Amino acid sequence: MSDDIRLRPYDPDRDPRDLWDLKRGFELGLGSGTGGDDKQATYEGKLTDEYGERYLDWVFWCTKHDPRCLTVAEVRPDDVDSNVAESNEDIPEGNTSSAESNGNKSEEQDGPALAGYVFVLPQQLAMIWDAAVLNEIYVRPEYRGAGVADDLMDAAVAFAHDQDLPLDRLILDVDRENDRARSFYERHGFEHWGEMVARKLE
Repeated sequence: MSDDIRLRPYDPDRDPRDLWDLKRGFELGLGSGTGGDDKQATYEGKLTDEYGERYLDWVFWCTKHDPRCLTVAEVRPDDVDSNVAESNEDIPEGNTSSAESNGNKSEEQDGPALAGYVFVLPQQLAMIWDAAVLNEIYVRPEYRGAGVADDLMDAAVAFAHDQDLPLDRLILDVDRENDRARSFYERHGFEHWGEMVARKLE
């Protein structure tokens, strides 16, 4: 990973605005990367002000229980305006609003303060799946190919190792049509394990 980017725990006082921007990228990538127009419209439609506020409140709750559960890749100020070469790194793609009022981006910084993030649910929620859950991982397109995604995944695995779990596994769900995401996860040792199904609540 570039020396101009460093990993650190999420800071609830200064990062909410940038995290919400990353979260939007993650969700829009999920909607547009796989499935048809209906899926894309569904994901775009949920990204409301209320959703953003609820998401950031939930993040605050999770990080209050364990600050390590959310790791961000911070762009050092002198690198914000530099050109980062685009590439085809196999990072999953999902992989503003009143929510932007939470947290302040430095006035001296024109570009993004965060290049990406990884969110592993805290141990208090482990009983949902009896395992560690990788909830989200996302890197801005302009920072892909620099090893940011790999370092974020390493941080997620290290955090999961430290959890007291009924099952010694780190799990996630990935769309079977998202070949790039599946290749990324396979490269990091993930294997097919079970199948997730869902039904619409009407």
